[in-house]
Amino acid sequence: MKKALALSLLTTALSLPAISAAHDFWLLPSSTVLSGNDSWVTFDGAVSNDKFHFNHRPLRLANLIITGPNGATLKPQNPHIGELRSSFDLKLPEAGTYRIAAVNDGVMALWKEDGENKRWFGTAAELTGKVPSEADDLRILQRGSRVEAFVTQGMPTPIEAPENGLGIRPLTHPNDLFMGEKAIFIVTLDGQPLSGVEVELVPGGQRYRNQVNEIITTTNENGEFEVTWPNAGQYWLHFEHRDNKTSVPQAQSRNLSYTATLEVLPE
Repeated sequence: MKKALALSLLTTALSLPAISAAHDFWLLPSSTVLSGNDSWVTFDGAVSNDKFHFNHRPLRLANLIITGPNGATLKPQNPHIGELRSSFDLKLPEAGTYRIAAVNDGVMALWKEDGENKRWFGTAAELTGKVPSEADDLRILQRGSRVEAFVTQGMPTPIEAPENGLGIRPLTHPNDLFMGEKAIFIVTLDGQPLSGVEVELVPGGQRYRNQVNEIITTTNENGEFEVTWPNAGQYWLHFEHRDNKTSVPQAQSRNLSYTATLEVLPE
């Protein structure tokens, strides 16, 4: 029990969600669609047992990437890490869509030493010297995650898929979602469509109902999935992928996850 708890806390501290992670990672904006100029948005981030409810650990902001409509990188304002959540503000200096993402890339090493199982988590740069290269039963896994949200001031602007890791290329803009309407997204891996991926969508408020009410779908041969929104509100979008196309030479495989928060408005 103690070893399992220690491993869980260490994984959380690094903000590197494992495949089929026990906790949910998310970013929640105070608004997703705004009018006017120089608007402000506040974001909360957490690792929790319930979607959009603070009850476990804060989401670390060390690898936060904020991209403006013109491709420029912006800095968060007033960042704060609390016991159960992290938060920051963002000023929107121009019209268009902003992509806010916590992006992590690291490694996990597993080996045996004197008959005991050993584990280590960290970055690829730290691997040498931290893990014995000739250890028994040594396995090294590359682990990547992307946790993001989208905010639009004024008219929406196009969103491209990220070049590395898992992501989405929206065919329906993520800030133009309405109850009862169909939305289509493309799941991407290293910028290219990825077929056969199981996608999970869960509406917010899970804490206050007996059923999860998840929507499960799978991407088609073009990497597309579609969903018709049953209700308005915030939705937690999540999918995962494993392969052996690593960028860390010592790693035998890579485990990737993607999470986004989408707001669906009333019809």
